[in-house]
Amino acid sequence: MTMPIFFRSTPVRQPLAFDSIGNNWPQDPIRRPKGYPLFHYLQTESGQGEIRIQGKSYILNPGEGVLISPFLGHFYESKGPDWRTCFAAFTGTVEDSISKMTGGRPFIFTDRSQGERIAGLIRSAVLQYENPPTDEKALSICCYNLLLEFVEGGYTHDLEREELYKRYVEPVMKEIENNYSLELTVEDLSRLVYITPQYLARLFERFLGCSTYEYLTSFRINKAKGLLITDPHLKIQDIARLTGFSSVSHFITMFKRTAGVTPLQFRKLN
Repeated sequence: MTMPIFFRSTPVRQPLAFDSIGNNWPQDPIRRPKGYPLFHYLQTESGQGEIRIQGKSYILNPGEGVLISPFLGHFYESKGPDWRTCFAAFTGTVEDSISKMTGGRPFIFTDRSQGERIAGLIRSAVLQYENPPTDEKALSICCYNLLLEFVEGGYTHDLEREELYKRYVEPVMKEIENNYSLELTVEDLSRLVYITPQYLARLFERFLGCSTYEYLTSFRINKAKGLLITDPHLKIQDIARLTGFSSVSHFITMFKRTAGVTPLQFRKLN
């Protein structure tokens, strides 16, 4: 019986992406008193598991799952001889918007009907990883559709069919992807698509749940996270420079505001 698990091995370029994903996994006990640095989802496929969050215990029966916010302490373990799970951790250039999508809730449980849909999306994504080359855009859409299961009040626009998104937002995202290390400003980006900074910010908020500035900052922070993990000998001031921050102090301030920890603490956690 296969037990696929895949970890992201390429830089984050899409608005939402899987940092790790897997299914049919024989779940070991996990203790994370300081939580995990990303939003992540865990669902029982077979057997039964127990998860403890904020001092309370919950049972995860087959088809039931839970989405846990970053840095929320939790513990889980099997309640029987063979607990198998599917799971996913989420990143992306608009990773910070996940909290807005979920209404700021620290954790969200899913029922069996939701679990069936989520398991199908995870299987679809795993299948793509098993048969490379992978389509990053298709995987991003799959990730987006999975996160829709946790949205309060609906979050249903289809970015691929939105003319304003394709005309104004997508070119700016591409510019940020290509030139994030340079001294980009919101004014520069709005001039690129011939609209005002205010209107561009409203479009970003509408389609991605964040302002243009927040998107640019999140993109740079995600690039910094990658460098912190893949190059442990790279100095913090060099990472700040390579990711487009004007000063080390500004980089550290924005990193902690976004990630909840300092760059050095993030490096140690990972």
